[in-house]
Amino acid sequence: MSEIVEVPPAGERLGAVYPVMRELRTDLSEEEFRARYEAGHPLGYRLAALFEGGECRAAAGYRLFTNFVSGLHMYVDDLVTGERWRSQGYGRALNDYLVDLARREGCTSVQLDSNVRRTKAHRFYFRERYFISSFHFVRILEGSA
Repeated sequence: MSEIVEVPPAGERLGAVYPVMRELRTDLSEEEFRARYEAGHPLGYRLAALFEGGECRAAAGYRLFTNFVSGLHMYVDDLVTGERWRSQGYGRALNDYLVDLARREGCTSVQLDSNVRRTKAHRFYFRERYFISSFHFVRILEGSA
């Protein structure tokens, strides 16, 4: 039976989440993963993970915050199912958890960005009733790390 848990920055299960999250964030070493989570946690970043048989199968990083565009909403920074467990309902279960949490917290929406090349992920999001609402623009700052 699967369980979804909130994993704190110093939690015992964080090491089990890293291999799954690394499938989405391939550039992050485990050290950088832990450092970014520790830095982001005081600002509201959270990790939820789906475990089955003691093994992490899917993970999601999210934040609840308010802005002028959307009011209080959940922003999902990361949502990934381990490759060998895809198409088994783990992503849907974790997404349902996030949507239910957002509702309980009084959010008006759940939002995320997805790389334009991730067409399989897009099919998943469309099935889960997400829609494309805007373009996301990025400006790389010269000389930044």
